[in-house]
Amino acid sequence: MARNAEKAMTALARFRQAQLEEGKVKERRPFLASECSELPKAEKWRRQIISEISKKVAQIQNAGLGEFRIRDLNDEINKLLREKGHWEVRIKELGGPDYARVGPRMLDHEGKEVPGNRGYKYFGAARDLPGVRELFEKEPAPAPRKTRAELMKDVDAEYYGYRDEDDGVLLPLEAQYEKQALLEAVQRWRAEKQSHLSGEKQREEEEEEESIYTVHSEEPDDDDGQEEQEGEEGGVTFIAHVPVPSQREVEEALVRRKKMELLQRYASETLQAQSQEARTLLGL
Repeated sequence: MARNAEKAMTALARFRQAQLEEGKVKERRPFLASECSELPKAEKWRRQIISEISKKVAQIQNAGLGEFRIRDLNDEINKLLREKGHWEVRIKELGGPDYARVGPRMLDHEGKEVPGNRGYKYFGAARDLPGVRELFEKEPAPAPRKTRAELMKDVDAEYYGYRDEDDGVLLPLEAQYEKQALLEAVQRWRAEKQSHLSGEKQREEEEEEESIYTVHSEEPDDDDGQEEQEGEEGGVTFIAHVPVPSQREVEEALVRRKKMELLQRYASETLQAQSQEARTLLGL
């Protein structure tokens, strides 16, 4: 068996060598662009990468592939784009054109520039994936602030309220609220007047009570100190022989007493002596 395997391997090796010599075996693209030292081959590998990118971009337009397949295709396209960039750098090193400068922009199937920030880009249905759409939504621009001159253009007589009555709406409303306020004020005045009159009536009733200076008939302790007079109908009238002061005299006496207390409390001895001397001269 080992000999047959060695023969088979030897035959396979000879067959592969023959195919390479005839050019029938597809040559693989080098893993590193720096391994290629010929400009035509570098151009060939770049065109091959562009062809693969075109095929995958056409596939990723199908939104029914599923989220995971779309993400994988988008990753593969970005990987091929990076590899194409390496080959373009290698072509420039070998003396070829600078594709990074003169090459066209990356466009999608609609002719729009592929969104992305210089590095990772999103193609086709990948732009509608959850969390991707929010990356490209632009915030609304803030409203421009008006200058002071622009604001002053809108300031006129209407701004200060001089033309509020021209529309014919404000005056009827004011008349309605004025009438309502007047009725409320009249009702409040009537209620206050009614309470004031009831208070005065109550005070008058209290004043009409029996005076404290009314002389009551009492039985005298001493029979010699009173006189009796009998009328035609047999009634008895009592006369008081002690002078009773009036209410005004009592109030004046209380005022004088209050004045004396205030003088004794706050006035000096000299002022009290002068006041007493003045009262003596006036005969008070």
